Amino acid sequence: MRRKEIICLPLVALMILCTLFSASAQSREFKLGKNLESQYEILKALQAKFVDTVNVEKIVATGIDAMLSSLDPYTVFIPSEEQETLEMMTTSSYGGMGSSIRKYPEDSLVTIIEPYYMSPAAKSGLEPGDKITHINGVDVKPFDADKCSKMLRGTPGTELTLNVIKGRSGQKVVIKPVREKIHFPDVTWYGMLNDTTGYIRLSGFTVNGSAQTRSAVVDLKAKGARRMVLDLRNNPGGLLDEAVKTLSIFLPKGTKVVTQKGRDESEQMCYITEETPVDTLMPLMVMVNSSSASSSEIVTGAIQDLDRGFIAGERTYGKGLVQGMAQLPYNGVLKLTIAKYYTPSGRCVQAIDYSNRREDGSVGTIPDSLKREFKTLVKGRSVWDGGGIAPDSTIKDRTYARVVYSLVGNAVIDDFAIQFYKDNDSIASPSEFKVTDDIFNKFVEFASGKEFDFRSASLAKLENVIKDAKTEGLYDGAKEYFDNLKERLTVTKEEAIRNNRETLAHIIGMEIVAKYHYSAGEVEYSVKEDVQLRDALKVFLDLDK
Repeated sequence: MRRKEIICLPLVALMILCTLFSASAQSREFKLGKNLESQYEILKALQAKFVDTVNVEKIVATGIDAMLSSLDPYTVFIPSEEQETLEMMTTSSYGGMGSSIRKYPEDSLVTIIEPYYMSPAAKSGLEPGDKITHINGVDVKPFDADKCSKMLRGTPGTELTLNVIKGRSGQKVVIKPVREKIHFPDVTWYGMLNDTTGYIRLSGFTVNGSAQTRSAVVDLKAKGARRMVLDLRNNPGGLLDEAVKTLSIFLPKGTKVVTQKGRDESEQMCYITEETPVDTLMPLMVMVNSSSASSSEIVTGAIQDLDRGFIAGERTYGKGLVQGMAQLPYNGVLKLTIAKYYTPSGRCVQAIDYSNRREDGSVGTIPDSLKREFKTLVKGRSVWDGGGIAPDSTIKDRTYARVVYSLVGNAVIDDFAIQFYKDNDSIASPSEFKVTDDIFNKFVEFASGKEFDFRSASLAKLENVIKDAKTEGLYDGAKEYFDNLKERLTVTKEEAIRNNRETLAHIIGMEIVAKYHYSAGEVEYSVKEDVQLRDALKVFLDLDK
């Protein structure tokens, strides 16, 4: 073969490949254009000929949501009218008066459940149990709670006019709070668990949240803390940068803590700690559970992989994905998954199987075949991928009876706390308040007059078995057995409550304290009765001996 022919063959092959790629790209563009045109024509036909009036905007929104939900649970479209949602995601802030509210069907008024600490609601004198009849002159009775909440929110600096019936006195007053930017702090509460152990409850990773954590660590060290507990239970995550800055508090400057890998080359990133640490040697325990997700898992995974601390609790959620924002026409925003993140050992905490999830969305059982072994970078301990971060020591939280969930879900405990607030001007500090026998007996009396499902889980299951037995024609032959068992499993409403005194007293105390001392007080109170924290602390202290 002549040299000219040898040269020409690769050129021909290259030309063929380019043609194929071009054809492939054109094919994709054609299919996209074809599908978009089909959708447009479908909408035109529906609008012109469908038998009933068609809300095109609603149909399009439904189509967009369905399209994105087929990808993963985290890719969503945020229209311009929901920009407040976007602000809440990134800053944990919104414009409003700062209070949780509820509407009760018996009066259809807006009831203040809990004003937030130093919020316009609190500063203007709104209290738990107060009822709002009008917002800026508009009667609230026709509207649901969501609509009323939107009416209360608005641009910081603008004034609200609220017609209020005071919960304690019944007096009718007009209150005029001025809206502010309401911010939920990432550090809900911090303090000393004992003479030498500091504790920080971290609820998220929003803008400047790491600065709050850094300040808390510094303050706790000044108070004598020689070891630290970072509580990330129920922390859903947030900004990756804030997670890295939080890690910089405990790790040497320049430490690689997370790697991000995406489809686009611009999304390939390696994150290192860039700030001066507060303490790289202090014994550290991180507490997690199945609701610790995303940035919480970044922090937990790095601490574990770098052998910087002890991880206690339960397996984390299993969300190893990074979301980015794409600006769309008409001020819409697309929040989409752009990458996966990897801990320092190289593992991804993303649950491989989306379908294998628990009721709360967290990762379920992971088959050994889907796990890969990795090694921590200092001690060479085995850690695994496949979904979530497995703690170094699994410590279960307290379990709750069915009646407890029913009392919480039906707001019976919250309603009692509001009534308690109406009847009592003050209580002891969060660290000293206790639910006495007298308080609990009053709760039993209060709850016994409320409607809620007080059946035990075993009785509820038995009733389903009886239903199935009747369907299958087996009931008559076992009726005596079923009746006897049902009688043994049936308790009165009061018995169901008293059988769960310890657990219910803990939750009642939390709700009461929150009404007087806000969310920080609620956390401070809950810590002293936290069974999972207590058990984890025993293991942590033994390790430090």
